[in-house]
Amino acid sequence: MNAQTIEARKQRGLMIAQTCRITKSPKGDFLVPSQSGRGRYVVKYEGMSPFCNCPDFESRGILGVKCKHIWAVEITINKHLNREGVPVATKTLRVTYQQDWRSYNLAQINEKELFMKLLYDMCQDIEEPVQTFGRPKLPIYDMLFASALKVYTTFSLRRFESDMRSAMESDFVSRVPCFASVGHFMQRGDITPILIDMIAKSALPLASIETDFAIDSSGFATKRYARWHDFKYGKGKDVRIWLKAHLMCGTQTNIVTAAEITEGYSNDTQYLPQLVNATKLHFDIKEVSADKAYSSKNNVETIVEAGGTPYIPFKKNMVARARTPRLWKKLFHYFQLQREDFLQHYHKRSNVETTFHMIKSKFGTQIRSKSKNAEINEVLLKILCHNICVVIQEMYERGIEANFS
Repeated sequence: MNAQTIEARKQRGLMIAQTCRITKSPKGDFLVPSQSGRGRYVVKYEGMSPFCNCPDFESRGILGVKCKHIWAVEITINKHLNREGVPVATKTLRVTYQQDWRSYNLAQINEKELFMKLLYDMCQDIEEPVQTFGRPKLPIYDMLFASALKVYTTFSLRRFESDMRSAMESDFVSRVPCFASVGHFMQRGDITPILIDMIAKSALPLASIETDFAIDSSGFATKRYARWHDFKYGKGKDVRIWLKAHLMCGTQTNIVTAAEITEGYSNDTQYLPQLVNATKLHFDIKEVSADKAYSSKNNVETIVEAGGTPYIPFKKNMVARARTPRLWKKLFHYFQLQREDFLQHYHKRSNVETTFHMIKSKFGTQIRSKSKNAEINEVLLKILCHNICVVIQEMYERGIEANFS
């Protein structure tokens, strides 16, 4: 059997070890699930002669060929040979990262004060629209400051008034707006593009740090419900309406470089090009990781044109044919033959899950607003607040300067 066939079995075993749960029976045998989803196989890994009861090993095991299930067990227990050629099992250690607790504590202690200062600096560059008629309105930069601070505190509009009084005493706003005015301001659709620009602007201090990025989406529950009548069962049904946030974030600091808010059931893959194009305006893109939902030729070409390398797994039905574009074919063979190296880059995608966890755990998973425009703006404000908090943390840990220009 040639080396290519053996390597293919090893790569399949690696996939089983990473995606399936391999257990150990009371007799000491390993139980490996079948990739077809039908039953599991028993692997006896003793000494130098492993055994598996799968059809592949029964037909080729006599020739000393390991099946993919044996490879999966060997990768799982991380065996290696010592100088005498005897297999020795080693424990897989969990990778931990040292926390700079002094910098973390200082950032958390001073976060709220610095948050208002940085938010004030960002709002000052917003151009005030010209008002030609009607009663004089509050400055838009004051209202944006109030809206972001409201989301940051996670208080209701009424309980949030005391924070605005503190902000006015520190000269961050010219006056304290009525709580109802803040709610009405968040319902405006014309501030949505302003918030998207502010998110991109808030990530600028980390442009020299981030080169690897990850993309994914996650849902935020709203207060609205959809209702319909089920004629089959003769009763009404309610389902909560939710919005989906599409993010592109850096894998080192979890800073969000671009964001889009859509309906809950929108397709993920169509939003990758605009997120990548928005990020490349200010960042040097070297790698972009995403899951299979973003696997398409257009997305791959977009990432390569931006100067990055795409690490997007291929779906099971993907094949490389004669008419397949050269770039797509090259990435497909890299995914199939260099799976272990590919996964080391692809696993950076887990950082976008961490980013969503940071946003939801700090600013809430539910949206308090009740109109659609206000819901979209509230999610964008959550992301903006997250970015400012990340910048504050990096100011203490890396000593960066919070320059948003």
